[in-house]
Amino acid sequence: MKKGLFLGAVFGLMCAVASPASSQNICGPHEEIVKRLESGYQEKRAGVGLAGNGTLVELFISKDKGTWTFMYTRPDGVTCLMAAGGDWERIEDPVAVTEEFDS
Repeated sequence: MKKGLFLGAVFGLMCAVASPASSQNICGPHEEIVKRLESGYQEKRAGVGLAGNGTLVELFISKDKGTWTFMYTRPDGVTCLMAAGGDWERIEDPVAVTEEFDS
């Protein structure tokens, strides 16, 4: 439950900071986008979740390069990038981090 709340908060924050007016949606077939993330950035899928409306949300990261990408796939099969960046840092114990927010 706590993990879900934490991930929900992260997702909400990402949506809040996204600037629709200045950004273009990059969308395409799921397989093609995954191949480009793997070949161009050496990113592999590190997490996945399913939203209430049936949208699949995925996180891809590169341990070597420190890059990351969040993308979603709608129920109709179209995949779009949500956000991407660098300086990814893995948290060894995400439960401990979540518990800090609860205190």
